Amino acid sequence: MKGILRIAYKLLVNDKGKFAALLLGITFAVFLMVQMTSMFSGVLKRSSSTVINVGAKMWIMDPAVNTVANSIGMPDYVLDAVRSINGVKHAVPLFSGGALVKLRSGVYQSVTVIGLDDTSLFGRPALLEGRIEDIYAENGFIVVKDAEFRKLENPALGTEFELNDHRGKIVGIAQVASSGLFGIPTLYTTYKRAIQYLPSPRFTVSYILVEPKDADAIEHIKQQVGSLGYQALTEDEFIQKTSDFYKYQTGMGTTILIMTAISFIVGLSISGQTFYTFILENLDKFGALKAIGAKGHELVYMILFQAGFTALTGFGLGIGLCTLMIALAKLRIPDYTAIVTLGSLLLAFVMVLIIAGISSYIGVRKVLKIEPFDIFRG
Repeated sequence: MKGILRIAYKLLVNDKGKFAALLLGITFAVFLMVQMTSMFSGVLKRSSSTVINVGAKMWIMDPAVNTVANSIGMPDYVLDAVRSINGVKHAVPLFSGGALVKLRSGVYQSVTVIGLDDTSLFGRPALLEGRIEDIYAENGFIVVKDAEFRKLENPALGTEFELNDHRGKIVGIAQVASSGLFGIPTLYTTYKRAIQYLPSPRFTVSYILVEPKDADAIEHIKQQVGSLGYQALTEDEFIQKTSDFYKYQTGMGTTILIMTAISFIVGLSISGQTFYTFILENLDKFGALKAIGAKGHELVYMILFQAGFTALTGFGLGIGLCTLMIALAKLRIPDYTAIVTLGSLLLAFVMVLIIAGISSYIGVRKVLKIEPFDIFRG
């Protein structure tokens, strides 16, 4: 069997043009599939950045909320009712809203303002500069240093700005686990200051962050919150709800699906046609092997080996090329969102196996039909 596979390898790489064409088709298909799905994965992660950064175990919201960026205010009595539920260790309000900031240069910049509970500051980010206590100072704000930091003209401690005709002052520079999706800088302040500075409707509680006493209390809390007419979700459930919105209720998921399918079809057509041509050009060699005693299943193993070797090599090259392109893009574009995930790799691997299987089937049918007599007669 080793000898048969060695012959198959030499037949495959001997024609460098055909071998390069096979690799190019699969590499290009894998590159496009992984690139598309990685971009989508990055978008989904960024869409839940606030949930990830705050780190609350449970979130309570209006049932109509689809994403963390589109909050619906809740009355204060809901917060009191949640705090009285058995199994709740503590519950705090969170404000999330958008605003326009006037910078020192006179330029206006959109920002996201997160208002933390004044007492506990639950969900506060890790500081790179400054002290968290200074957020209680007059007009104190903490800015997140991420890819959007430069849009605020790279503020330092003590930098002042205007927010709805109110004076604001940077008292801390923070880092977070995930940047936002829409290219908007993020400011943290206290809850009371946020609702004071930002125009808001009658109800100002965007979300209620809950810390359950234990895992067994989660279902009970959900039921009690549901009886109030609101929804309680764990952190993972809220992230999944946000992801489902972008997948199924926007055109983004459909677009990525179509692009992935096109990539698969391109790879299949190029590799299938090239592999079929390769088999036709080597029919005499397969016929000769059959004439000297090679069994049908051994010829099948040869074709499977050739298709599998080409597919896996192209898969590796495609992954490497995609990873290199994403790394270079992130060096030049800090807020580039693509993330290579295990799901993207598995999807591309399955697609490559399908391409290899169809290509092998085409070759096997042709080779098994040949007769040594026809080869030598020709």
